[in-house]
Amino acid sequence: MGTPPRSPLRALLTGLTVLTTTAAAALTATTATAAVATPSRTTACTGYVGLTFDDGPSGNTTGLLNTLRQNGLRATMFNQGQHAAANPSLVRAQASAGMWIGNHSYTHPHLTGLSQSQIDSEISRTQQAIAGAGGGTPKLFRPPYGETNATVKSVAARHGLTQIIWDVDSQDWNGASTEAIVQSAARLTNGQTILMHDWSANTRTAIPRIARGLASRGLCAGMISPQTGRAVAPG
Repeated sequence: MGTPPRSPLRALLTGLTVLTTTAAAALTATTATAAVATPSRTTACTGYVGLTFDDGPSGNTTGLLNTLRQNGLRATMFNQGQHAAANPSLVRAQASAGMWIGNHSYTHPHLTGLSQSQIDSEISRTQQAIAGAGGGTPKLFRPPYGETNATVKSVAARHGLTQIIWDVDSQDWNGASTEAIVQSAARLTNGQTILMHDWSANTRTAIPRIARGLASRGLCAGMISPQTGRAVAPG
């Protein structure tokens, strides 16, 4: 006897089964491919460095924050008080992105040429501007141009601030190329900090390569300790 003809209903059910099986297999293959294409970002940290950006917030801050987050980096933003007061939403964006916010004076003057009361005004107004914008009360202070003396340091200390200079200067303020900035970051060692700027387009372009370079050396972006002034594991 020949094989009896299948009913239309049975044929339909068989076709649906084949389609479902094929779709499931395709989904499994796609998922597997995605898993391979997206490696884990978990990296063992054998040391920490401090990435610092001066002079913000500015019209470049949003792009800078996006690039840092895309590359799994956190940084310390040394904000000028006048810019924080004018751009409170950007200060909040810095905090929301997981960045640490420091004091970089109110108008970026040469502090060593000012009186003690003028220095106090520069520092205190910046503390108020950052806190008022939602950035918390800074614990770190970077004097403009890295210029300091005993008076500047003591006034900062009275406001609960630890003075932070830098170990490596990226020279982005001096027109350094992206390649030169990447090479500067390659000199960082455990606990050290690098000077960069919020407004530098070359620095922003360098960030993905800086991130890869640090990871290849087992270094992670850390916070700057108010106790030691050194980069440490995020608290």
